[in-house]
Amino acid sequence: MQTRFPGTGDPPAVPLALGCAGMSDHTAPADEADAVATIHTALDAGVTLLDTADFYGMGHNEELIRRALRNGRRGKALLSVKFGGLRGPDGAFVGIEGRPAHVKNALAYSLRRLGTDHVDIYRPARLDPDTPIEDTIGAIAELVQAGYVRRVGLSEVGPKTIRRAHAVHPICDVQIEYSLFSRGPETNGILDTCRELGIGVTAYGILAHGLLTGTYRRPAGGDPRAHWLPRFHPDNLATNLTLVDRLRPLADARGISVAQLAAAWVIARSRERGTIVAVLGARRPHRIEEALAAAGLGLTDTDLRAIEEAVPADAVAGTRYAASLMALLDSEPSGQGRVFES
Repeated sequence: MQTRFPGTGDPPAVPLALGCAGMSDHTAPADEADAVATIHTALDAGVTLLDTADFYGMGHNEELIRRALRNGRRGKALLSVKFGGLRGPDGAFVGIEGRPAHVKNALAYSLRRLGTDHVDIYRPARLDPDTPIEDTIGAIAELVQAGYVRRVGLSEVGPKTIRRAHAVHPICDVQIEYSLFSRGPETNGILDTCRELGIGVTAYGILAHGLLTGTYRRPAGGDPRAHWLPRFHPDNLATNLTLVDRLRPLADARGISVAQLAAAWVIARSRERGTIVAVLGARRPHRIEEALAAAGLGLTDTDLRAIEEAVPADAVAGTRYAASLMALLDSEPSGQGRVFES
């Protein structure tokens, strides 16, 4: 089995990508041996699309992937690399950069850290509101012509930006948060636009930052994520965990976990919404095996209706991000594009 590129018109044999951020960032870095073993397990199973960014661990993630792809494994992998998230010495995000000069400079450093002569998909992590998307995509297009990049992607952008970018160079896929708890792409035109233009979707956050794992419980001292993820705020958390509990009987009936059911729902949406590849954020090999089982579930239309009745889109309490961050996302109706966490 091998994952085909999203956006080529062919459904992927394995509709999964491996999100590598958690191996280097967001929380304590994963054990390197576990991380490398996870990448090897994914590649051997046909999950070949590896998602990374130059700002994940401020270069650490790319260097980790380089070590994992030694001994001939680079040929098995499709490297999807995001750029543009600017960080300070303390790790804080300080801006987004999409100017053409930065695009080329960032790729030069990524190629060195990854130990490769090209990346398979290159994408701005977020829209730089101070740089026309045509300029950013035009710079990537020049890198395609030079052989350093194979395909062009986007991340967290709305329909107008997608169309403007696609007019400059064909877009391979759009990376967007999409889960049972984040259904916005269904109603804000992103999925419809991608399907119309033949662009694939790589869906990240498929487990709602951990809420849809089925194992998350309210921490005694509060969750620090509540400051920027309102769905973890005490005012919303009880409601959201109740929704997760409503998925449990559906998962139990199939002998699977809630997490597998939630992942299978995202994958099954390809039937109606076009090619969707689910980004699995895994740090240990057994998570790959669980995800492959979810990918093979083959949920029926009846199953999908039951899942969506258990978790209606309008029943989720809290927005994706805090209001100040939501206002800056190009993928949101009022957005302008400056949220970097993924």
